[in-house]
Amino acid sequence: MKPQAPAFHDESETLFLDAEEVEQSPEGDLWFLPGPMEEEPDYLPPGPRAEPRESEVLDDWRKAEAGHAARLARVAGRVGALDDRLKRGPEGWRHRLALIEAADLSWFVGDRIGPDRLALWISMRLSGVQEDSAALARVGWAVRRLTGGPGPETNLSAFLDRRDPENMVDEAEPFADRAGSWLDLMARAADLHPITRGCAGFHLWSLAGLGLQGDRMEAAVTAARIAVSEGKGTVFAPLALGGAGGLRAGGSPTDRLARWLDGMETACLTAMRHLDDIESWSERAEAEMTLLSGKTPRALRAVLTEWPLVSAPMGEALTGASRAAVQRNLHWMEARGLIREVTGQGRYRMWQTSK
Repeated sequence: MKPQAPAFHDESETLFLDAEEVEQSPEGDLWFLPGPMEEEPDYLPPGPRAEPRESEVLDDWRKAEAGHAARLARVAGRVGALDDRLKRGPEGWRHRLALIEAADLSWFVGDRIGPDRLALWISMRLSGVQEDSAALARVGWAVRRLTGGPGPETNLSAFLDRRDPENMVDEAEPFADRAGSWLDLMARAADLHPITRGCAGFHLWSLAGLGLQGDRMEAAVTAARIAVSEGKGTVFAPLALGGAGGLRAGGSPTDRLARWLDGMETACLTAMRHLDDIESWSERAEAEMTLLSGKTPRALRAVLTEWPLVSAPMGEALTGASRAAVQRNLHWMEARGLIREVTGQGRYRMWQTSK
């Protein structure tokens, strides 16, 4: 008997037979199919942490405020005393404190604009060849916003002088929408004390996408205005006078609010001491300058009260007097110890009040 040849199947026939067997097999016998999702252990690492919800963020700030109630009351009292002092004082005091605060904030954000450079830029738009005009413009904006005008919660875009370009080509969220998100967040925090709300607004600035340009000056000035939104005399709450430790980031809302309150209390005390000094100087200068005739002595005394540093060209521009009259009065005041020259130069000299 002739042996039967073994049967051979091509590859396509084998695959067809295997598929037919699979179709006829019960599902439980199909070992290569994955089991139900709920029966599979989760071996994947946890995904990225989701952003906290707005309600949770604000609840954390409410808890922080409750935990610092006594300290908040003390700082609010300091701010109230400063507000009353400025309400009863001359208009120049507000301008003087705003110049000092803006200069100190510029060091905090890295621009490092000194009071002398700031005074020349604000009064006469003068800058050196090596100076950063953009930095001077930023600190000049801060002075304007710290001395008056509508608050940030009225129209944030107008307050910041920032607008979306008319021909936006990128797909980034428009600034107006980001500003609206931040304002909505502040509206939800209306039950917080203005000081706490200012602190929360400063630290939530980047959460709303407003910190894309890395300009912390805007956030600080906005928070300083919000913190005294109920004030009558002061336009802003000092944050950087005597140091800007309260503006440091990091930590929980409780830690941030504690630093904020400590820094604001120090700044308020520094501002009050500064007002004490300038008030005492004004009384002494007025008593000693009664013998001088003309309008220039009185006008120059007002300029020295309003500006931390004054040069002869500044005095000429701000008083409307002649350069010779301004220089003559400055030299007279320096000879009697009312003012002192601080640059130590023969040219571009500047004076400040002397204790």
